[in-house]
Amino acid sequence: MARWGMPSSQRALMDATKKRARKLEAKGKPVDFKELLRIEPDGGTTNIRNVNSAHWKRWLGPEHRCLVPFTSFSEYDTIDGRKVPVWFAPDESRPLLAFAGLWTNWTGVRKARRARSPPTSSRSSPASRMPKWPASIRKRCR
Repeated sequence: MARWGMPSSQRALMDATKKRARKLEAKGKPVDFKELLRIEPDGGTTNIRNVNSAHWKRWLGPEHRCLVPFTSFSEYDTIDGRKVPVWFAPDESRPLLAFAGLWTNWTGVRKARRARSPPTSSRSSPASRMPKWPASIRKRCR
């Protein structure tokens, strides 16, 4: 099965481990940070926002480039204090389009969420290069 996401950077994994350690310490539990870091699941990164980062350089060559087909896509926005997906499409007919993407063989850990179907692609597109559709053509799904 193909999935969205690229391997997370060491910084992202370190930040996630620190967050987990703080939660455990807040509950009064002992923390072995080195062990916690070793077992931290890599949920992956779905948007490559900084192509100048040394972490991404190994995947920027032509051998890792691809097209990611789509008819619509969503990005999260905070509305009334809640994260909700905001859907984008060029128009109501939702024609087939494509983003430039990067791919690699990688197995990560993804959380299953209720009421959502699993992703169907292992391609991650650089969000900094994604077009931002005009407000007149975006749909909000709550």
